[in-house]
Amino acid sequence: VQPVEPGGGSVQAGGSLKVSCQIDTYLFRGCGGYDWYRQVPGKERELVGSISSDGTTTFEPSLKGRFTISQDNSGNTIYLEMNNLKIEDTAQYACAPHALNDYCSGLNKNWGQGTQVTVSS
Repeated sequence: VQPVEPGGGSVQAGGSLKVSCQIDTYLFRGCGGYDWYRQVPGKERELVGSISSDGTTTFEPSLKGRFTISQDNSGNTIYLEMNNLKIEDTAQYACAPHALNDYCSGLNKNWGQGTQVTVSS
């Protein structure tokens, strides 16, 4: 099941935005969790953070403290909450199964298009 990532949009610098991702719970367990990525045209995809199947979250160090990842009680949706947004946070944000093994890596590399987040001054 491809993830659905609604919740993107535009916000002014300093504002907040919450992006959601409807996940495949089978893959969430089997791949050890999900990752959030972002990508700017012409640049490599950047790992934002991860949520493991045990609920542990990790973040790219420069984003820790501004970004949080959570999961709803049903386990079907994960969220990326972004606070104190900066212009350089503008990117396409997407979630993907964690690259636990070759199978999961293949899914991780070819996951959904994501949702656009635009931060303006």
